[in-house]
Amino acid sequence: MEKLKSKIRNIPDFPTKGILFRDITTLLKETHAFKESIDRMTDIIRERGVDTILGIESRGFIFAAPIAYQLNLSLNLIRKPDKLPAETLSESYTLEYGENTIEIHKDAVSKGDKVVICDDLLATGGTAKASVRLVERLGGEVVSLLFLIELIDLKGREKLKNYTVDSIIKY
Repeated sequence: MEKLKSKIRNIPDFPTKGILFRDITTLLKETHAFKESIDRMTDIIRERGVDTILGIESRGFIFAAPIAYQLNLSLNLIRKPDKLPAETLSESYTLEYGENTIEIHKDAVSKGDKVVICDDLLATGGTAKASVRLVERLGGEVVSLLFLIELIDLKGREKLKNYTVDSIIKY
């Protein structure tokens, strides 16, 4: 993991003072590191009997799409408000530096679907927990919350203690 970790740039005081931003663009431009990240994340969920993967806007899309492709899964999106064209459900939450709302199409998950929620980063867990609530409101079962990076000190995993949380890089 240290090799992958070394490909991530740290940017202090972004997007607000006091936040240390983990910039994955430096990992993404390194083809071997990006491929290794996708392969490791894919391997984690390969045998879990998943029906669909949901990518959280926007960096979750980067990882969810190739994982869905590799595992022949359906792919759907969790987005910021007013970005999805059909009927949606919404859920509000707090995050490390403010508040936000996310939405999902009402037909993105069917009752009984086994779902992986994918994002680049687990910080406080607010976005992930809101995503779980959306899936469950639609009748789906969250099999895994899958992250490239987990910021352990922010204790996001604690908000998700009743769920399987998988991450490949931990700070």
